[in-house]
Amino acid sequence: MNILTMSCWSHSIKYHLFSWGGESLLAAGLVKRVGLGGTSVSLKAPGREEETQDVGFIDHQGAVALILDTLNDPRHGVGDEAGRIGAVGHRVAHGGERFHHSVVIDDQVLDAIRELKQLAPLHNAANIAGIEAAAGLMSHIPHVAIFDTAFHVTMPDFAYVYPLPYEWYKRFGVRRYGFHGPSHIYLSRRAATLLGKPAADCNLITIHIDKGVSLCAIRNGVSIDTSMGLTPLEGAVMETRSGDFDAGITSFIMQQLNISSREMESILNQKSGILGITGWHAERRQILEAASTGHARCRLALEMEAYRLKKYIGAYLAAVGSLDAVVFTAGAGEWEWFARELTLGGLECFGILPDRERNRAAGSERKEALITSDSSPVRVFVIPTDEELVFAQDVTAILSGEYSGHLHQNYSFARPDFVPRQPAV
Repeated sequence: MNILTMSCWSHSIKYHLFSWGGESLLAAGLVKRVGLGGTSVSLKAPGREEETQDVGFIDHQGAVALILDTLNDPRHGVGDEAGRIGAVGHRVAHGGERFHHSVVIDDQVLDAIRELKQLAPLHNAANIAGIEAAAGLMSHIPHVAIFDTAFHVTMPDFAYVYPLPYEWYKRFGVRRYGFHGPSHIYLSRRAATLLGKPAADCNLITIHIDKGVSLCAIRNGVSIDTSMGLTPLEGAVMETRSGDFDAGITSFIMQQLNISSREMESILNQKSGILGITGWHAERRQILEAASTGHARCRLALEMEAYRLKKYIGAYLAAVGSLDAVVFTAGAGEWEWFARELTLGGLECFGILPDRERNRAAGSERKEALITSDSSPVRVFVIPTDEELVFAQDVTAILSGEYSGHLHQNYSFARPDFVPRQPAV
């Protein structure tokens, strides 16, 4: 039996096909421009070149059907392996206070996910569309929800309650939840292995830098604080999201521009962050190139991003205590030595001693790397994340009756003999 995992976003779906237990990756791919027209689907199988097909316009339901058709394609798919899909693991951004670990999806679970849609409008709606489409096409097999928020349920109340009217928390669930949980799980277990210590003995700061950015303060292997909040909007500077800012600006700008709360929400989520500063709908590579040739606003955006990350590292050092390691992953965290160099510069007083050459070499081959000097009291690693492996192994454990939540799960990637796979997409 094989496991299909899906991460559904507003206009894309990432999928992976694993053997049972996630022991091997059989295929992976990405559907782009879902619901926009000009849609394409890619498939990469081990030992084969990636293949891409253009398909025109499809919605999420059509995209899930396209994934199954692509996997089953007699010429370009994976043959009998696609016919052996026995379960689907679905990434779900927001689980609120109800879901503390991964669960099998039934009608009650899906209704609860729908109720949480307003807390992650850019994510949960697409997650629901993917679940409904997949369940409609594969109703004979179990579907499992893996929640971004679940890793952070260990935060103490003084870290997750906001200094707002307390009844907002009691009535509406207004509190910090955090996101990117599967990534932070993977990073914390891999960092512990590289440190040669049990995860329960490790104090870490993990940093996931992609379109969305989140940091996590981990004490004794569990999350005690994280930068994203009620929604994925709070925290560090992101690609199009603002991150932290004075809440008074919201009402001020709404009055000045005479805009609605929905319009303001769209600006903060889709027109702010690095895009808001640069004014560019551009790839990171283009922004880096422009900054290096003197484009002031591109340079400003990168410096703002690094400064916010640096401040969070300092704050989480105070929260965690004696620190073992800082970990960078995903997108800019993995590929961009420049972003890491800007962020880590000046942290020597905290025992973080970057090695310039190691940092500049890291990320070029998507391998785990140490980027601090041998004498650094606090180590800094670059670790390519593998959220989909977390999905697959949660699904396997749940359906095998061996799952007791991520805190006690015996993940393969926490073992000393584990060999990280090269991500397919």
